[in-house]
Amino acid sequence: MRAVIQRVSSASVTVDSNIISSINQGLLILIGIEEGDSEEDIFWLSGKISRLRIFEDEKRVMNKSVIDISGDAIVVSQFTLHASIKKGNRPSYINAAKPEIAIPLYESFINQLELDMQKKVGTGVFGADMKVSLLNDGPVTIIVDTKNKE
Repeated sequence: MRAVIQRVSSASVTVDSNIISSINQGLLILIGIEEGDSEEDIFWLSGKISRLRIFEDEKRVMNKSVIDISGDAIVVSQFTLHASIKKGNRPSYINAAKPEIAIPLYESFINQLELDMQKKVGTGVFGADMKVSLLNDGPVTIIVDTKNKE
């Protein structure tokens, strides 16, 4: 699994001109699932994201997690995170998991993140044409890959 984690002041997801998720302070998480991803990847990634200390404390040091600040999260599926541009200029998505594999893992990740954060998280709509808006706070953007644990 690959995730792009953005610390946001606000974020929303719109599908067919309808806002389906919106948050104020918290995390916008773009997640790409590839063949071979498993429940182990879900547990590790959810735990890492929910405890990631990227919010400022009283001394303006990034020392608090989204849980510590009672922040919110939106999770958006994004198969393009597994794009390969090795050959030519047209990205290949051969490493991205097919929907029959990706959808259950995406839903499982959302469920695990809700358990770890102890609150409901917003989502996009898997496979839909989504418009994602955000006000990146910092900016703080972190890329995590469960295959590299970095």
